[in-house]
Parts: sequence; C-alpha cells; structure tokens
Amino acid sequence: MTDGVQALTATNNPWRMVAALITGAVIGILGGLIGLGGAEFRLPLLITVFAFVALEAVIVNKAISIIVVASALVFRTKTIPVEILLQHWPIVVNLLAGSLIGAWVGADWASRLAATTLYRVIAVLLVLIALLLAFGHNPSVPTQPIAQGAA
Repeated sequence: MTDGVQALTATNNPWRMVAALITGAVIGILGGLIGLGGAEFRLPLLITVFAFVALEAVIVNKAISIIVVASALVFRTKTIPVEILLQHWPIVVNLLAGSLIGAWVGADWASRLAATTLYRVIAVLLVLIALLLAFGHNPSVPTQPIAQGAA
C-alpha cells in the first residue's frame, strides 16, 4: 500500500472525510446521470481507496445505495410521474420480487465466500456491467436495445 493510500485509510485522518465527500459527490453525479444508485462506481472505491475488505464494502455499499435510491426516486418523479410508472406495475412488482429474493440469496452467498473469491466475483460482475452499458444498445436506433426480453 502506498503512503498516500495508507494516510487516506487512517481512521484519524480528516482528509479521509474530505475524500469520501468528494468521491461521494462524483459518484452521485455519475449515478444520477445514468439512473443508478452509484453502487457500481462506489464499490471499487470502497475497496481500493478506502481499504474496506470485500464483504464490508458490499454491506456499506448496499446501505448507502438504499438511502441514495430512495431519495433519488423522489427527484425522479418530477421527471417521470408516478402515474406513468404505475402503467408498468406488473413488470415493476415482478422485478422487485425477484430482486428481493436474489438479494437475500446473494447476501447469503457473499457471506459464505472466501474473500479472494468475492473479490473475483465483484471484478467479473463490474466488467460485465461495463460491457452491457457499453454495448447493450444500438446507437443508430437510440430507443431500441440490442438485447430484448419477453416484454
């Protein structure tokens, strides 16, 4: 670990709070820009910059995400009214139900995995997310995704 990273991760360093505030703001802007809670940007920083071990980083990241996503929902309803979202309630309810079940199973798996395996799983998933975001749409037809589901 470099001296700069050691100093940043020291619990008594006030610059750690400044760094957390600044990176949090940048992550919030990026997450808000693409409609995500920022977890995909925050997780690598929690591990690399702030020296959290993988499982702790996942838990802290989830706790932050819950608050960020809940507050973002309030702001997003000014752009897309709730009435429009409710038109898609069957999809929303099923995605929510599946996500809750999946989160329960995933949290259980994460707590059972060896740390090195969890780091690898995180890395692979982040790469897959990046690839999907980079190539998961057809730029010539902005409203049509390349991969279409059953809907």
